[in-house]
Amino acid sequence: MSNSRLNDLLGPLVEELGYEFVGLEMTSEPGNRILRVYIDTQSEAGLVINDIAKVSRELAAILDVEDPISGKYRLEVSSPGLDRPLFNPAQFKAVIGEKVRLSLYGPVAGRRKYVADLLAADDGGIEVLYKTNTVAIAYTDIAKARIEPDFEKIMREAGSH
Repeated sequence: MSNSRLNDLLGPLVEELGYEFVGLEMTSEPGNRILRVYIDTQSEAGLVINDIAKVSRELAAILDVEDPISGKYRLEVSSPGLDRPLFNPAQFKAVIGEKVRLSLYGPVAGRRKYVADLLAADDGGIEVLYKTNTVAIAYTDIAKARIEPDFEKIMREAGSH
């Protein structure tokens, strides 16, 4: 089953439960396939284990009924964490100016992996600054994308509170 069909099946349920559906990914290691669903909340307390458990139960139930994935797999529900995964144009647009880590399906400007500053994002792709070069990358070329946390900045900000 394609990720877009899984997004269409699981995303609305997560939102209906009152959480943000960040996205999902399916790992394909034989014998150890994992469907990882990322959720978030606007709650001051952030996600707690009961939130994860509640969403896991509901997602497991719909996956059992709909049976959209052939073969064995494990369901994991997770918060996006500091290295938040990026799945769609709106998520990229929200983090312009941040550093991102990209894995591409094939080389763009001679590279398949980038850790670069996100300069721009529109509905077709992104522009990153890698060293001194601006590189345009279409979303269709991106296999995985995550925010690259700036731990020094995080520590400076934590120290100022």
